[in-house]
Amino acid sequence: MGKTVKILLAGVLIMSSILGVQHLMDDQQGGKFVNQDPEFRQSTNIVEILKAYWRLDRDSPKPDFELPVHSISKQALEEETQDVVYRLGHSSLLLKINGELILTDPVFSDRASPVQFAGPKRFHNTPISIAELPQVDTVVISHDHYDHLDKRAVKKLAAKTTRFLVPLRIGKRLVDWGVPSEKITEFAWWDSVTVAGVEYVFTPTQHFSGRGLFDGNTTLWGSWVIRSQHTKVFFSGDSGYFDGFKTIGDRYGPFDLTFIETGAYNELWSNIHMFPAQSVQAHQDLKGKVMLPIHNSTFDLAMHNWQEPLEQALSISNDRGVIMVSPEVGQRMEIQAPLPLNTWWRKR
Repeated sequence: MGKTVKILLAGVLIMSSILGVQHLMDDQQGGKFVNQDPEFRQSTNIVEILKAYWRLDRDSPKPDFELPVHSISKQALEEETQDVVYRLGHSSLLLKINGELILTDPVFSDRASPVQFAGPKRFHNTPISIAELPQVDTVVISHDHYDHLDKRAVKKLAAKTTRFLVPLRIGKRLVDWGVPSEKITEFAWWDSVTVAGVEYVFTPTQHFSGRGLFDGNTTLWGSWVIRSQHTKVFFSGDSGYFDGFKTIGDRYGPFDLTFIETGAYNELWSNIHMFPAQSVQAHQDLKGKVMLPIHNSTFDLAMHNWQEPLEQALSISNDRGVIMVSPEVGQRMEIQAPLPLNTWWRKR
């Protein structure tokens, strides 16, 4: 993608956040959502960000070797009896917990973009297609940004997914894309539902929402606690570092495994995305036993080198005595028996 196109697309994303005013009106009056911290102000300076993108010169914006990808079969998923997780890429995870097949923020398109002819392009293929998936019990969505809510994927998943659990006001988007309304449940922060022995709790994050120039913060954003009798995981969605992680940890921790945003960070938007040290701290606040960094190694969405988030997260985790794992894309991992760390992002 050319530099000019990348800058224009970055500008659309940035403007959508700036136009999401930090004011909460009554929900019935069509107001906008805000973060928990009453002092929060989104630290986005569009001029400085566009200047930084124009000056950008990196050693490794994307991999220069083929990333390892393990194919996942429908039969293996149907026959699976353990609580497992497969990383599909970016923040898309495929979990089987208590026999329930769960997808988080499923993005299967080639580009995380409003259009498929331009925008951040995948570094790797998906390990399974939507057509190859068995019936999906639950799809959970954290927020409506393009790298988390994929219209094409949702339209394909509509017929083969039992339920969609989404933040407030995202339901209408899904209905417009062909998902039957009876399959959709919307959540405010701290709402929960239990289905087939699995509880889903929608918890706060510090972020924003919007898919265009004029819909900023009109839908809610958040994270998910997913727990059964034997397994408990946390899915962060996107967030800046805030004291909400400790609150969630106090209420629902400890977690067997945390899926923590670790990537697409920069000083210019530091309160809506975490640096690796903050990601590790969030995991500790959550009382996590094992940390799996997500939101990296699939799309180029920031100014750091593509492998930097995992390198920094590993170094900081080692310093703090945190157990970090990073399975290869499509690699099966039992939640209660994490795989030894494999630095697959390093060129052999």
